[in-house]
Amino acid sequence: MQLQDLYFVVITDKIKECKDFYTTWFGFNAAFEASWFIYLASQGEHSFGLAFMSPEHPSSPPNPGLYNGSGSFITLQVENVTTEFQRLREAGLEIAYELRDEAWGQRRFGLYDPAGMWVDVVEQIDSQAGFWDQYLTNA
Repeated sequence: MQLQDLYFVVITDKIKECKDFYTTWFGFNAAFEASWFIYLASQGEHSFGLAFMSPEHPSSPPNPGLYNGSGSFITLQVENVTTEFQRLREAGLEIAYELRDEAWGQRRFGLYDPAGMWVDVVEQIDSQAGFWDQYLTNA
């Protein structure tokens, strides 16, 4: 199989709010927009897609239900997470997980989008010495 595209779809009754959130704060563009579905594409060398769909539309898969806030999250990897953290905090966005360095090798912070999806904003950094040893042993 040769994939042509891959994107995550969030079923929500807040598709316009989600579009505004990602286009305003994370630089996505609306590549396709209808009353029931919005496909967002990131800018830059690699285009990453993210979509939001109304739960009432008949093309929705059988019984996926409205997104309830658990079981998945979005990671946005950026070049300088400190700059992004300061920019979003100064703009008044509610930060749910303060900026910190994690032992496994990420500097990150987190917030929720209007659909209730956790958005993990990360920058890759060096992990603490020995952190991965317990996970890389032969079984």
